[in-house]
Amino acid sequence: MKKNLQSFTTDLVPASDRREAWLLNARQICGDCKLQFPKRLPFHGSIERRTVADLEMTLFSSSSISFHKFPSEPLNSDKRVCIVISQLAGLRSYRQDGKVAVLKKGDATLIDSGRPWSSDCPGDCARLYLRVPWQLMQSRLRLNELPVARKISGGVGVGSLLFHLSTALYREAESLTEGEGTAAIEAYLRILAECVRPPVHSCGHQRDEQVQRILSYIDAHLNEASLNPSEIARAVDLSVRHLHRLFVHQGSSVSDWIRMRRLGHCKSDLANPLFENKSITEIAFFWGFNDSAHFSRAFKQEFGVSPRGYRARQAVSVKTMDAPRTPPGPLNLPSIKHLRAS
Repeated sequence: MKKNLQSFTTDLVPASDRREAWLLNARQICGDCKLQFPKRLPFHGSIERRTVADLEMTLFSSSSISFHKFPSEPLNSDKRVCIVISQLAGLRSYRQDGKVAVLKKGDATLIDSGRPWSSDCPGDCARLYLRVPWQLMQSRLRLNELPVARKISGGVGVGSLLFHLSTALYREAESLTEGEGTAAIEAYLRILAECVRPPVHSCGHQRDEQVQRILSYIDAHLNEASLNPSEIARAVDLSVRHLHRLFVHQGSSVSDWIRMRRLGHCKSDLANPLFENKSITEIAFFWGFNDSAHFSRAFKQEFGVSPRGYRARQAVSVKTMDAPRTPPGPLNLPSIKHLRAS
């Protein structure tokens, strides 16, 4: 049975028009929302939608972008859904009701579409959304309160099983019959129920508030080379040991998070024509790196290309995309066959 498949990519959109094109397509899925793009060009991203048992699955892949949603629908609206988000690549934070979940590849979290929420990432990332009607989710989870913005670790156990099943559902969406799709969704929701069944510890709310304060402080002081765990811990009135524990709970480390945020900003600046007169070292040092060789190694390890090679490639891309062209026709994204249950 052939499933509905819709896709959009900025690859053939002129760099100057990409943000507007992305906003237009994102609002068709998310409704009225506020998106904040880095001021550095070019932005890139893709959106692909598939359906399983009449439930929509959406694959978002993009460079750094911040999302803010302020629902206008009442909580008892038929349009209210629970969004199950699976992180496919990169790091991304999700916030709702004062809670924060920082996800890496394999992790998942739940979001209530009827309440304000936001998300943010330091660089390129991909995430998969499954939208489940609120009443259906409540009946399957059997919880009085939905555990929103709480990380479901995909490293081991049922969390790992949940991640592999979500990617398999998306990958096989077009080939599943209606009956197969319904059975697969029911199995998925049973596994999800097991993932969220343990009660939330009483210290959970306080921990989430602490993580949010930490991430905000890091962002505000990211270009300071002296930024380190001791300084961060003092600023947010925590011990260094507790600071590290909070990041371990989020599936990352303080150093990894700072490095990813800095590399993401450097990558954006290297692609920005406005900074073409700045050297690679100047850009790296501005964002808190103090060793050009270390920066180059870290950049290549993260993005698979040297800073110099990436800058040269982006310069050619911008010139090509800004040239006059015939408006592109319908776009078809490649399937995500690389998402294997392994």
